[in-house]
Amino acid sequence: MEQTKARALQDVVIRFSGDSGDGMQLTGTLFSDTSALLGNGISTFPDYPAEIRAPQGTVAGVSGFQVHFGDHRELNPGDYCDVLVAMNPAALKANRKWLKPGATVIIDGDSITEEHLKKAGFKTLDPLAELQLDEYNVVVPDITTMTREALKETGLDNKAIVKCKNMFALGICFWLFDRPEEYAVRYLDTKFAKKNPVVAEANKLAIKAGYNYAANTHQFANNYTVAPAPREKGTYRSISGNVATAWGLCAAAEKAGLPLFCGSYPITPATVILEELAKRKDLGVKTVQAEDEIAGICTAIGAAFAGNFAVTTTSGPGLSLKSEALGLAVMTELPLVVVDVQRGGPSTGLPTKTEQSDLAQALYGRNGECPVIVVAASSPSDCFHYAFEAGRLAMEHMTPVVLLSDGFIANGSEPWRIPSMKEYPTICPPIVDKAPEGGFMPYVRNEKLARGWAFPGKVGLEHRVGGLEKDAVKGSISHDPANHQLMVKTRAEKVARVVDDIPVQTVWGDAEGELLVVGWGGTRGHLQNAVDEMRREGHQVSLCHFNYINPLPHGVREIFARFRRIVVCELNEGQFANYLRQNFQEFHYEQYNKCEGQPFTVVELKEKFESLLK
Repeated sequence: MEQTKARALQDVVIRFSGDSGDGMQLTGTLFSDTSALLGNGISTFPDYPAEIRAPQGTVAGVSGFQVHFGDHRELNPGDYCDVLVAMNPAALKANRKWLKPGATVIIDGDSITEEHLKKAGFKTLDPLAELQLDEYNVVVPDITTMTREALKETGLDNKAIVKCKNMFALGICFWLFDRPEEYAVRYLDTKFAKKNPVVAEANKLAIKAGYNYAANTHQFANNYTVAPAPREKGTYRSISGNVATAWGLCAAAEKAGLPLFCGSYPITPATVILEELAKRKDLGVKTVQAEDEIAGICTAIGAAFAGNFAVTTTSGPGLSLKSEALGLAVMTELPLVVVDVQRGGPSTGLPTKTEQSDLAQALYGRNGECPVIVVAASSPSDCFHYAFEAGRLAMEHMTPVVLLSDGFIANGSEPWRIPSMKEYPTICPPIVDKAPEGGFMPYVRNEKLARGWAFPGKVGLEHRVGGLEKDAVKGSISHDPANHQLMVKTRAEKVARVVDDIPVQTVWGDAEGELLVVGWGGTRGHLQNAVDEMRREGHQVSLCHFNYINPLPHGVREIFARFRRIVVCELNEGQFANYLRQNFQEFHYEQYNKCEGQPFTVVELKEKFESLLK
């Protein structure tokens, strides 16, 4: 087969897939980071198995990493893949449904054995025929054998050599899409060179062997190039949602001039935030890995009382356990950010899969009249901004904030322009340094209804905090009925007034039309892509996407009134749609809901929108 010149493409979706131990997350990360360094727009989707260690070679144990890279900003990791790299038959079977017509499939030929086929649930010894892959470009290199051959002089044992086969596959993809090897080489040197330089060298040799195989054997009709994406000037890096969240919290502490304290208990998929904050001792961050979820939030409340910007991180099951203490933070009126990285539920549910089903819990999941501010991030990179916003609102309004992320954007990554801290406002908590004339009254409020934040250890600022109702001025325990009614209304009004401190709601697309698509949080990328495609096809479709949930921003009613139909799309059974019905009863809301542990696809969204327009 004659080699042709590299062809230019606008965008490509690659899915790396194999057993949990095959290193697919690292392979995908190195490929996506290399593409980001070349200036491509990228969006990634790590797809972990839900079981801790499913039997090797089974469909349940398949781990995947999908990357969408292009010559423009990519808002989602793609519905279907142009290239599937499958390290075994189980990976091929699990991902057959995600292939685009005519896609390239690369499968390790050494893995196609009777034993592997049986484990994967194949009925015959010909998986390619059984999965009807005749119309696809299927390449079956003996990756394991060639990896062994390339590394036979390294001195490593067979097990260590076979572990490098993911780098052989990475080398193939580097050639296929004209990616340089330098970044991956630097990463391997950094990770292994000091502790185990032989392993570093072996992985580098495997990349080179895969690259040379693809370049010299003519198994592929073409290789391809993808031009850099136009971007605003600045310094960029690839960042995941969890890391961006951690850094946004650090930025909020810096702008408030206060130390950051995080008390948390590890839980999938939020643990990385705690891990990232634990690295930031250089910024004065203090972290406590508590013995349970309740201890995590209680240490954070104590830290807030002591004058720290306090946060706690969790997922849905942990938020349930934190609910009583979150009520304590509301009653004491102390600033606190609770980060909830949502996953499939209920109970322990689907730990490694994504969902948006904690919204009702964030809004209402506490005893008594107990309102909190609720904010939601919508992409990996904007987790930084909304983590900062959560901190600002918590400290300036002296109340807890629940920041909703989800497994999809928390684990996914995209290019992020590193901002100058001059771009972010100073955060001004109502800190009281000395007692005013007449004595300190802890529940005297400012124009935002925020009470004064007095740190312990200062003469004249002594006051009580606790879960019992407080006198509306003095802060002493009060069981007076009229006082309780006043405090309930005041705490609710304090949260309601936040509406004047957040942006007015906007619309993506025309301000009026036939169909308004409504979404919130991490569905933004898929919804915006679907709306953009519909608009290019001539349809009057716009998007109204929410990041501020409680309170809802100004302008929502006016936006809704200008569209003939409204459809609310969310990864649950309709929690935001019901919330909108409660707040704006005059409108009729269609719903499109999905609870599969997977994000939306643009294809299914467009099908729904087209059916509504008919």
